[in-house]
Amino acid sequence: MSKKIEAFIRNNKSSFDTETPGENVWLKMEQELNKANRKKPQRRLWISIAASVMVIMGITYMYNQKAKHTGTLAQVNPSQAKKQVRFTSLIEEKTDSLQVYAAENPELYQKFTTDLERIQADYNLLKQDLTKSPNQEFIIRAMEKNLELQLQVVSQQLQIINQVRQVNQDNQL
Repeated sequence: MSKKIEAFIRNNKSSFDTETPGENVWLKMEQELNKANRKKPQRRLWISIAASVMVIMGITYMYNQKAKHTGTLAQVNPSQAKKQVRFTSLIEEKTDSLQVYAAENPELYQKFTTDLERIQADYNLLKQDLTKSPNQEFIIRAMEKNLELQLQVVSQQLQIINQVRQVNQDNQL
C-alpha cells in the first residue's frame, strides 16, 4: 500500500509544489531555532553547577569521615599507643617519687613541677594536632620524643634531689 502512495507522490510531485511558504514562516522558524540554541548553554550551566556542588559535598563527606576515624593515638598507631602507656606510667612513677621529696625542698620541687607542666602542655598540643595533621607519623614521633624528654627530665630531677639530700646529710655530719 505504501508503495502505491510513494509512486503517486512521485508522479504528481509537480502538482504538490505549487505553493511556497511565506517569508514570515521562515522568520518564525529561524527565531525558534535561535531560542532553542540559547537554552542549551543555560541547561549546561545548571548541570555544571549541580555537578560542582555534588563534588564539594563528596569531598566534605570524605574529609569528615577521615577526621572521625583518626582521633586518638590508639586509632592511628596501636604500637605507639602501647609505648605511650609505658612512658606515661614511668613518668608518673618517678613524679610520685619526686612528691615524696617535696616536703624537704619545696622550692626545688616547685621548679621541677613547672618544668614538667610546660613539657606536658607541649605534649597536649601535639595530641590535639594529631587529629588535624595530614602527616600523623611526624606528630607521633614528636609525641614519643616529648615523652622521652619528660622521662629524662624527671630522672634528672630525681638525681638532683638525691645529690641535694646527700650534700645535706654530709653537712650534718
